[in-house]
This record gives sequence, C-alpha cells and structure tokens, in this order.
Amino acid sequence: MTLPTKRLIIAITGATGAVLGIRLLDVLREIGGVETHLIISEAGWLTIEHELKFSKDDIRARADMVHANKNIGASIASGSFSCDGMIVAPCSMKTLAAIAHGYSDNLISRAADVTLKERRRLTLLVRETPLSLIHLRNMTAVTEAGGVIFPPVPAFYQQPHTIDDIVNHTVGRVLDGHGIDAKLAPRWTSINDY
Repeated sequence: MTLPTKRLIIAITGATGAVLGIRLLDVLREIGGVETHLIISEAGWLTIEHELKFSKDDIRARADMVHANKNIGASIASGSFSCDGMIVAPCSMKTLAAIAHGYSDNLISRAADVTLKERRRLTLLVRETPLSLIHLRNMTAVTEAGGVIFPPVPAFYQQPHTIDDIVNHTVGRVLDGHGIDAKLAPRWTSINDY
C-alpha cells in the first residue's frame, strides 16, 4: 500500500473566514500527494452556509476523510495516527481557548492537543478583532506549547485586486509553513532603494 507524501488535518470553526479552510482543501487537492482529514465544528457549518452557500456534500467532497467533531474516538484523536500537522482555518476564540488550556471536549480540540503533544506543526488562523488580554494570553499559551498563531492579515505589498488574491496569499503562506509550495502568490524579492 502506498501512503501519500503528506497527511494534514484541516479544521474549520465558526469564526468568519470559512473560505480559508475551503481554499486550503481545494489547493491541497490540486497539488496532490496530500491526504486531508477534515473536521468542521457545528458553528463552522453555520458559517459555511452563511458566507459561502455551499452544501455539506460540496464541502465533504473536497477532503479525503471527514470526521464528525463529536467523534472523540476518530483515528486522528490518537498520537499513533501518523500525520504531518494540523491547520485550523479559521480558528475561533473558543477553539483557541480550548486548545490553549488542553480542554479536549471535541475532535478539533483533541486533534490539536495531539498535534502539540506529538510535536507536530499546529497552525491556527485566529479570527477576532480587537483582541482582549484573554485572547492574547491564549495565543501566548499555544505559542509556548509549540503552535503557530497565524492571523489571516492581508499583505497589501502584494497589491491584491480581489478577495481571492488575499485568500490565496494567506493559504500559500500557511502551506509554506507546512513544507508545501503551492505557488499561489509571487514571493518577495526586493525593493529598489528610493
């Protein structure tokens, strides 16, 4: 049996920006060689419906495996499940808090907890503004545990013309961190002196 080059867990929570998780799935499918395991929170399904108007079947078809968020017994809830990391896109403040404090009451927070304990790359595309001290402390706790806090902030030096340009740049940078070159946006070279 031939295993894929990589395995990634993708989680979508109820924060705004569901397009980020969906685009990650689409890009990984286009690239190939990456087996995706998808988890969507209950609030994530509501956000997808509101922001994107996709059906559940449309979303499920984008992943290799879909796991119910309530299924704590899923394969990805164990450290013995071999994978290369996890991306939560977008990541709500509720999910951030659960991950920061090891409160594994659903599959998203459990899989993130496993990702951290196994010293694999965990990337959280946190979505909130302004940030309270509680949010900042939770981000610090995740960072100290080895996670990467990655707010999806537009890079205006790329001179984006569409929302897709902004989404693609963010997705490309996130995948860079997981060792995948998606070639979604030009790389910075240099700027001439003024």
